Formats: sequence, C-alpha cells, structure tokens
Amino acid sequence: MLQPLRILVASFCLLSSLAYADTQEVPDPLNLLLDNSKVLLTHVDEARHSVSDKAADLVGSALGFLGVPYKRGGNSADTGFDCSGFVKTVYEQTVGLILPRKAAQQAAATQRIDKADLQPGDLVFFNTMRRAFSHVGIYIGEGQFIHSPRPGAEVRVENMGVSYWSRRFDGARRVPVADARSAPEVKTTEPKM
Repeated sequence: MLQPLRILVASFCLLSSLAYADTQEVPDPLNLLLDNSKVLLTHVDEARHSVSDKAADLVGSALGFLGVPYKRGGNSADTGFDCSGFVKTVYEQTVGLILPRKAAQQAAATQRIDKADLQPGDLVFFNTMRRAFSHVGIYIGEGQFIHSPRPGAEVRVENMGVSYWSRRFDGARRVPVADARSAPEVKTTEPKM
C-alpha cells in the first residue's frame, strides 16, 4: 500500500511541476538580444555624452584664454602662453591631464588620427619652423582651431583651411582622456609623420 501511494505522490509532484513550467514564460532569445542591445546602446550613449561633455569643457576652457598674449616658454594666463604651454594648461586645468611640455612630445604621447576624424578637443600640429610638429593647437570644430600663434600675437581662433595652415598641417592627434588621473606615457622620440 505504501508503494502505490509513493508513486501517486511522485506522479502528482511531477505533473504539478510540469504544469507550473508551462505557466512560466521561457525567454525568447530575440527579446533577450533586444533587451541586451538596449542596455548596451544606453551605455554607449552615456559614454558618448561623457566624451562630448569633456570636449565641450576643453573647447570652452580654451576659448576662455582668448586674448592672452604669446610668450615663449609661457604656460600661464598671467604671463602668457606659447603654443604647447597653452595646450598643456588647457588639458591640465580642464581634465586634470598633464601633457608633455613641447609640441613634438605632445604629438608623440598622443594617438594619431586622420584629419577627417577630427573632433573638438583633438590636437592639430603644424610645421611652422621647418621641423615637424613645431606648432600645436586645439581643434574646436568646423575646420577651426585655437592656439597661441607667435610673438606679438594673442591666443586666437583660426581656420585650418587657409593656405598658410593647410600647407603646414603635420597631423592630428587624440588625447586619451577616459581616465584623467593617468597621464599618457611621455615618449622622447620624435613622432613619425
């Protein structure tokens, strides 16, 4: 008598679990993929906004120095800037990133990008002294860059498309600003064109 009762109880449990399983919705792989894609797109969008915010901050900070006079070796708004001192100061004050002091070193310590991929906050380099990467500025968008050009001039915005700058364009670089606490590794070799 005990054996048939056990079989009856076991059968009842098995049927109950099957009935319960039928009421549970099995996740559709396509819906799971779509849900995961939505989460991923949300993270990508947040990262894009973060990068856009940093670029906007960099450009805004750089524009705040308009009119500061050029000073060879200068790296402060109080005394004046040379080109690389200007870029170094903007990055340090805006995102806490310490770039190397000289333009060629800044080119060597940053990521090479195509001119077509320029985004606000990227660095643009020019050959103005018959040597590669002798001048640097910050791209602000729409073919414009801001820089501290030369003795007797002030920090200003110029168009990269004018013949003087387009003939001397040496390349574009992106500064990795994902983690402002760690500065890019400084390379002492001259950058490759």
